[in-house]
Amino acid sequence: MRTLILSAMLATAAILPGSAQQANAPVEASLLLPQMQLHDPWIVADEATKTYYLFNRNETAMSDDPRLGTMVYTSKDLKHWTKPKVVFALPTSGVWAKAGSWAPEVHQWKGKWYLFTTFHDEAAKLPVQGNRKPYRRGTVMAVADRVDGPYTLVDKGEPVAPKELMTLDGTLYVDRQGKPWYVYAHEWLQTTVGTIAAFPLTEDLKRAGEPRTLFKADEASWARGQLQPDGDRVWVTDGPEFFRTKTGTLLMLWSSYGERGYVQSIARSKNDEIDGPWEQLDPLVRRDSGHGMLFRRFDGQLMMVLHRPFTYALGKLYEMRDDGDEVTVVREATELDLEAYPTHPCSTKESPTGNPLPEC
Repeated sequence: MRTLILSAMLATAAILPGSAQQANAPVEASLLLPQMQLHDPWIVADEATKTYYLFNRNETAMSDDPRLGTMVYTSKDLKHWTKPKVVFALPTSGVWAKAGSWAPEVHQWKGKWYLFTTFHDEAAKLPVQGNRKPYRRGTVMAVADRVDGPYTLVDKGEPVAPKELMTLDGTLYVDRQGKPWYVYAHEWLQTTVGTIAAFPLTEDLKRAGEPRTLFKADEASWARGQLQPDGDRVWVTDGPEFFRTKTGTLLMLWSSYGERGYVQSIARSKNDEIDGPWEQLDPLVRRDSGHGMLFRRFDGQLMMVLHRPFTYALGKLYEMRDDGDEVTVVREATELDLEAYPTHPCSTKESPTGNPLPEC
């Protein structure tokens, strides 16, 4: 049934060859979110062009480009999207990385646009940790003059974090003094209990200090360790992203696993600075959802995009509210992502019909 529905939507959205609509439209935007497999979505709302840029790992089936790298979709309304194009491709020689291109995100800094995305090489072994065998994984950085690229590698593709650390999902954070920081997830494969860690950067985004742990995954009461085939139990950290509220409160979105799968959670700095300490708040969205980020629509509405479910993920959009000391989900923007089974508002109580309401 889902296939039939998507086929019907494709037919409706298609622009007929030779039509007046096609002749007047410089860019065809006929893709809808249910037609776009998205894991770790990242959206830049570019005020200069009034265009939304949605970055994701390159998928050849969508871009018709076989290279390992990052692609971008564009939209004017968050509902209709263009066919993606590759904006960054990993060089085929001269770099340590062999696979990945996970969780791309783009930040503006000093007049340039910087892409952060995670790669790995399973053949490049790191020291064994108990029953686990870590290998090289890290976030690399690329730079461009325009938000839509093309992006070129920085530092010959060496990871931003020390290469002996197995890390992922690196992000750029700028503190209230205007100083840049690099924040990342330190992998459970190397730590058992995954952490979110950070270190300061120079003005040209080079490491300027030693890594420090901000918090561990098991500090969240909702987080659950994942049992491995060898009997080990590990805790995951993913996707740190920052947001400063209208009152100056510093929040961090991050993800791990709860009782029923992946969770979009949130933490709050008690001193409104990156060094914290950090307290864990109630999750924003459950139901196997996560790796989200916040952005503002062109009308000023605060939005969140995340993926659900973890496997064969689709992009989901939420309207959000800045409450000063936290952010709150207002509603799922089902008119944009066409979600058939919305999960908010969330409740553990029964509905008036006697049926349990869905978990948030």
